[in-house]
Amino acid sequence: MTADLRVKIVALWMAASAGAALFGCTVGPDYRPPAPPDIQAYTSEPMPTETSTARVQGGESQKLVLGKDIPERWWSLFRSEALDRLIRLALKDNPTAAAAQATLRQAEENLRAQYGAGRLPAADINLSARREKFSGAAFGQAGSLGTTFNLYNASVNVSYLLDIFGGVTRDLESLQSQVDYQRFQLEGTYLTLSANVVTTVVQEASLRARLQATREILTEEEEQYAVVQTQFELGGVSRSDVLAQYTQLSQTRSTLPPLEKELSQTRHLLAVLLGRFPNEAGELPELDLDSLKLPRTLPVSLPSALARQRPDVRAAEALLHAASAQVGVATANLYPKITLTGSYGSETTVFSDLFTNNTFIWNLGAGLLQPLFHGEELTARRRAALAAYDRALAIYRETVLQAFRNVADVLRALEADAHALTAEAEAADAARKSLDLTKEQFRLGAVSYLTLLNAQRQYQQTRLGLVQAQAARFADTAALLQALGGGWWQRVAETGGGED
Repeated sequence: MTADLRVKIVALWMAASAGAALFGCTVGPDYRPPAPPDIQAYTSEPMPTETSTARVQGGESQKLVLGKDIPERWWSLFRSEALDRLIRLALKDNPTAAAAQATLRQAEENLRAQYGAGRLPAADINLSARREKFSGAAFGQAGSLGTTFNLYNASVNVSYLLDIFGGVTRDLESLQSQVDYQRFQLEGTYLTLSANVVTTVVQEASLRARLQATREILTEEEEQYAVVQTQFELGGVSRSDVLAQYTQLSQTRSTLPPLEKELSQTRHLLAVLLGRFPNEAGELPELDLDSLKLPRTLPVSLPSALARQRPDVRAAEALLHAASAQVGVATANLYPKITLTGSYGSETTVFSDLFTNNTFIWNLGAGLLQPLFHGEELTARRRAALAAYDRALAIYRETVLQAFRNVADVLRALEADAHALTAEAEAADAARKSLDLTKEQFRLGAVSYLTLLNAQRQYQQTRLGLVQAQAARFADTAALLQALGGGWWQRVAETGGGED
């Protein structure tokens, strides 16, 4: 290629690019994020700033601080090193998280591929060699025998689509929104996974406490059964009293296998959440409620900030952005498309003469494609893109409403949990005292055996109810932190991830 020709080609590309920049426009709507909901509270009635207390483990008062930021590692509020270690293992090895990471990488590579195809000229090297024979009849020489020859070609072909009306720009905008969607989906996966680990650990701890309580109750009932048998042998009680106590003992004993089964299943679930097989569950630490500390201070995001902190809301917004960009793509398809092409190379019948004088070939060209008649296809596709945008907007609004509902539900649950634990603690204490008194009265013959049996049942119910009420406070505390978004934006801000 001569220097003069290279200058001409470069000048052509520069002129085309400058023309596209000066005269081009990006059609379709310019996306603007939805405004945050204009509300001041999560619930219709004012929430108390502090919950009630109970004089049992997990009965501490919790202070709700509106506007306080949530830490990135929100589970650290439970102050359990074992729990922290389990969540770190889950985030590292869980296959669902790995799948979400791979999906994000896929979206990023699709964006890079489309950027290269839409923003940069396409250049290809063409090498060909063929042997041809043509007849002289093609040149008006019917009697000619024709000529057989070899033809060698080596050239570089370049093409570029001018993005005058912004179709490529909008397509890239849509793909970038898909990347954002997958990024928020990944954050949602991390949040859900960590919350699942916490609730599974709380469930396991609750089951262990219920098993321990049941075994202690069972021990007491076995001792009472021995007392009743002795009294029966001395003629103090009837045979029916012995059978009633044995029935109570057997019923309590029958509650152990279901609890043990549920505990095993919970351990298996925890192992799978950590990316391990169920038979490896025995290698995991065994946590109980005493190993967890109920957070005394709970951060509560401002209602105006919730939509920017929930990964599911941000994912829905990213899809809304993508739908808006697709309206621009469909609009740009109604306008002309201009393509620049060029090639430079060498063509000869003798291979050794490639790239020698008089064998160089080149061409420059421009093409314009103006849609003329497509049976309303293009306008219908634009209307379809507008309908898809309306659908994405409705889904976004529904996601926001559900997010606020989640927070409101958990805030009310926390208040109810505190009251329930107080009531259960009082009931368990009263039932314990009532049982001790009734056992002594029964021993002295002051009450019937039916009264003793009823006291035993009440104590068993209140003891198990107390454990479940304790576990509910831990589980709903985790649910609140999950509903508020979990603090993922703290990590993004620290790593320069571009969170706005």
